[in-house]
Amino acid sequence: MKISIGADHAGYQLKQHLVATLKELGHEVDDLGTHSEESVDYPPICAAVGRAVVRGDADRGIVLGGSGQGEQMAANKVNGVRAALCHDLFTARLSRSHNDANVLSMGGRIVAPGLADEIVAVWLETDFDGGRHSRRVEQLAEIEREERS
Repeated sequence: MKISIGADHAGYQLKQHLVATLKELGHEVDDLGTHSEESVDYPPICAAVGRAVVRGDADRGIVLGGSGQGEQMAANKVNGVRAALCHDLFTARLSRSHNDANVLSMGGRIVAPGLADEIVAVWLETDFDGGRHSRRVEQLAEIEREERS
């Protein structure tokens, strides 16, 4: 799977860890920054990750910050992105199976590297259930279309 990943300064260390983990698991990783712990604004980085996913340049995206909250919000501004903030395995699984999340957000100041590895593994391995959930995901897309008008 091709994964685009991006972080601000607060998520940098976790990003570095996850880039290595993802590559070890055989995934192709597109690191969209940041490339240091120097303070940087997260919205452009998270939007770039979301756009890569929506364009089809990546199968999934991961955005990281201190809490993951702002990063999720920024990614979700891109039409077609369904970013989910997941700090545990349960929300990671449901974000995929019920919501077909295509971008994962986590907080580097909240989630330790070992747990982050588990969250990412569950998130990447969980398929979308479809069925009644497809109707709801389509309703999300309809809201986006209405907002563009």
